[in-house]
Amino acid sequence: MIRRIQPKSVPRSSAPFSQVVIDDRYAYLAGLVAADLPAGRIALGDPALETEVVMQVIVDILDELGLGCMDIVRADVHLSSLDDFDVMDSVYRRFFERDNYPARTTTESPRLFGDSKVEITVQARLKD
Repeated sequence: MIRRIQPKSVPRSSAPFSQVVIDDRYAYLAGLVAADLPAGRIALGDPALETEVVMQVIVDILDELGLGCMDIVRADVHLSSLDDFDVMDSVYRRFFERDNYPARTTTESPRLFGDSKVEITVQARLKD
């Protein structure tokens, strides 16, 4: 059974997508950028702050679902410039236990929504 959820921590969008889709095994979170979030607009332009804001909202969404970062099995990170990789990575890694990271793809995507520098989407395994 597929369910679609609008988490409390993310403003509702009029765009044609669901913020969270859950099937029998996984929760799929839509990509998030700091520009999506009222408090995130302060972080725009600073890849470290953007990563912090986005990852914290991911934590909040997962918490609403009874999950945590240890349940993330896959992450996709889009950077407006790969020159920001080390900065993003230093913040991102703090959200996980050492050597317990999800599979991840990081790509350069030069035109992210709202002039954001970082977009992150994750897939998390539901509890049995």
